[in-house]
Amino acid sequence: MSTVKRIGVLLFFFLLWVNKPVAQDIYPFFDANLDTEARIDSLLSVMTLDEKVNCLSTDPDIPRLGVSGTGHVEGLHGLSLGGPAGWGGDNPQPTTIFPQAIGLAETWDTSAIKQVASVEAYETRYYYQSNQSRGGLVVRAPNADLGRDPRWGRTEECYGECPWFNSQLVEQFVKGLQGPDPDYWMTASLMKHFLANSNEDGRDSSSSDFSTELFYDYYSLPFYNGIVNGGSRAFMAAYNSYNNIPMAVNPVLKDIAVNSWGQNGIICTDGGAFKMLVSSHHYFPDLYTAAASCVIAGVNQFLDNYKEGVYGALANGYIKEEDIDSVLRGVFRVMIKLGQLDADSLVEYKQIGVVDTVDPWLTDRHKQTALDVTRKSVVLLKNTDNTLPLNANKKQRIAVIGYLADTLIQDWYSGMPPYEVTIMDGIKNKAGSKVSVTFVKDIASAEALKAAKKADVVIVVAGNNPTCGARWKQCPDPGEGKEAVDRKSLKLSCEKDILNIWKANHNTILVLQSSFPYAIVDSDKDIPAIIHITHCGQETGNALADVLFGDYNPAGRLVQSWPLSVDQLPDMMDYDVTNGRTYMYLQDDPLYCFGYGLGYSDFEYSNIRVSSTNVESGEVVTVEFDITNTGDYDGDEVAQLYVQFPDSGVKRPIKELRGFARTNIPKGETKHVAIDLSVNDLAYWNAEKNKWDVEDGTVKIQIGASSSDIRLEALIEIQK
Repeated sequence: MSTVKRIGVLLFFFLLWVNKPVAQDIYPFFDANLDTEARIDSLLSVMTLDEKVNCLSTDPDIPRLGVSGTGHVEGLHGLSLGGPAGWGGDNPQPTTIFPQAIGLAETWDTSAIKQVASVEAYETRYYYQSNQSRGGLVVRAPNADLGRDPRWGRTEECYGECPWFNSQLVEQFVKGLQGPDPDYWMTASLMKHFLANSNEDGRDSSSSDFSTELFYDYYSLPFYNGIVNGGSRAFMAAYNSYNNIPMAVNPVLKDIAVNSWGQNGIICTDGGAFKMLVSSHHYFPDLYTAAASCVIAGVNQFLDNYKEGVYGALANGYIKEEDIDSVLRGVFRVMIKLGQLDADSLVEYKQIGVVDTVDPWLTDRHKQTALDVTRKSVVLLKNTDNTLPLNANKKQRIAVIGYLADTLIQDWYSGMPPYEVTIMDGIKNKAGSKVSVTFVKDIASAEALKAAKKADVVIVVAGNNPTCGARWKQCPDPGEGKEAVDRKSLKLSCEKDILNIWKANHNTILVLQSSFPYAIVDSDKDIPAIIHITHCGQETGNALADVLFGDYNPAGRLVQSWPLSVDQLPDMMDYDVTNGRTYMYLQDDPLYCFGYGLGYSDFEYSNIRVSSTNVESGEVVTVEFDITNTGDYDGDEVAQLYVQFPDSGVKRPIKELRGFARTNIPKGETKHVAIDLSVNDLAYWNAEKNKWDVEDGTVKIQIGASSSDIRLEALIEIQK
C-alpha cells in the first residue's frame, strides 16, 4: 500500500473517531429507525469499561463514539442558571422565575402548572442549544415530596400536604417539562426526592418509618402518578432511610418503582449521598460495598465522587460489568428520548435556540405567564369589612413598612430573573396620582410607628428570608428554615412589632410573604386584612398590586393546614400521618385549613347531582353542581370535592380531596361545574392482598370552598 493510501486510510478512520455524522453511518445505535433496546445493545457492545463507569455520572458523554449525553439542571419554579446557590457558575444567566413551588400549588390550577413547566423547558432547551451552550436537559423537578409538617425546612419546594392534590400537580409539571411530542421530550423530568424526605435536621442519617399502607396511600402517591400518568422516567433517591434502609440502596427502588411502576430511566443519588452511606448512615463498612449496593439497587447516576467505589466494587467482584450495563440502559433510554443520538432534523425541539430571534425570557408570552401565575397564587386570608380592595382614585396616604417590600429574595433553587418587580414597585406603579406612598424599612422602628400614624392605610410586608441570610445549616431566626435546617418554631418573630403598628393605625393590611405557614393567631384576631404570597416570582409586585387595588380578584387557596401553634403537631420525626397530621387526620381546628382562601366576591353552591349512585370499580362518576357569583366582582372560585367513608371498618382519613375545579364566574352569573370522580381513585392499599383495593359500601361526596367549608353533599354506593 502506498504512503498516500495509508494516509488516506488513517484519515478515514480518524474521521470515524472524531466525527459523529460519519459515525452515524457505522454504528447501529445512531439509527433512529431501530428499536430503543436494540440501539442500547449496540451502544453498550462497543463501549469500554471506563466509558461505562464514566456514564454513571451526570455527564454521560462518550467522545470516542460521538455520543453527546446531557447533564442536569435545577428547575423547581424556573430554570436555575444563577441565584444564591450559584447554579450559573461564574457567568449567571437570566431565566423566567416564577413563585416558589408552594406558591405555584396555591393557584389550584393544573393548566397553569403545566404552562410554567413548559416555559421552563423551552428556556432549558434554548440555553442548551443556543450559542451559549449552557446547562443540560435533565431537569431536577418537580419536588414530589409531601409537606407533612410545616416545620420542614424545604416546605417551599413542595406542593403541600395532600398526596392526591400533590400527585395531580406533579403529573402536570412532568408533562409540561417533557412536552406533547410522542417520540421525543423537550426536557426530562427528574423528580425529587424518593422517598419520604421531609425533615432536614439529621437527614443524612435519619429514618422515615411507617407502614406499607402509608407508603402507597400517602408518601409514594405523587411519585407513582408522576411515573405512571405523567411519564417521568427519572428521579432522585432521598438522603434518608425508609424503615432503616437508606433510600440509595433501598429495595423499593427496583422492586416497586422499576418492576411495578415501569420507571426504566434515571435513578440518581442526591448530592453527597453515596459517601453518606458510609460516613453518616454507617450502613456499609467501605465505599466498595456501598457502590456495589447502589448499582444493584438500580442507581445509575451518582452526584458525587463515586469512581473509587465503583472500581473497587468491580475489582473485588462485588459487581460485574454486566451489572453496570444493566443500569446504564436507563440512562441511555432517557438520552434517546431527548434526541441526543438522533439527527437534528428528526427532533423538532432541536430547533429551539437555533431559529429564535428573541431570548424567550424577554418575550411577552413568558412575562405574561409569570404575571398570570403569580396573580393566581395570591391567597386572601382575611378581609374584615371589605378593607380590600383599595381605591387608587381616592386621595389617601399609604405607608408601606417592612424590608421585604423593597426587595425580592431568591431561594436556594432559584435562578436569576431578567427583571424584578418588588412590592414597592408594584404599589407605586398601580397607585394613582392622588395616592401618596411612603416606605419604611424597619418594622420595629420608631419611624415605622410615625409613618403608620400619618397614613390613611398601612401595608406591612413581613415573613421569612428564604436563604436565612446566613451560612449553610444556619437560620438565626427559629421560625425560619431552608435546606439543611428545619424550623424550630411557627412564630413570626416580628408579630409584636406588626401589632404595634396596628395599634397606631387600625387600617393595617398584613402581606405575609413566606415559604411556609405561620401561627399568626394574634394578627388574625386583630388585623383586618391579611394576604399570603410566596417569594421569588419576578412579577410579585405587579401581581400583588393588582390584588390590593382590585384589578384582580384573588382566588389562591392554601395547600397546607396552618396550625394554631406547634402544640397541634406530633413529633417532627413521627412519619405516621394518621397520628393527627395534615387535614386528613388533624383532630382540632387549625388557624387556616387546607383549601382555604377568600376573594372579593361571594359564591353560592346549589343543585348537586351525580351521574350514578351505584358504581363499580373502574367507573367514573360525574359530580355536577352550580355556582353563582353573588358579589360585586368578577372572579374565580375553586370548588373542591372531598370524600368520606362513613361505613369503613378501617381507619380512614376524616376526609380526602379527590377533585377540584378553578372556574371564572362573572358577577351575577351562574356557572355549571362538573368534576369527574374515578372510582379507582377511591382505592386504598390492601397489605394482605398486596394490591390497591376499592371497598364496598357508602362514599359521601362533599363539595365545598375549602376542607372545612362544605356546601353540598351526595352519596354513592360502591358495589364490586
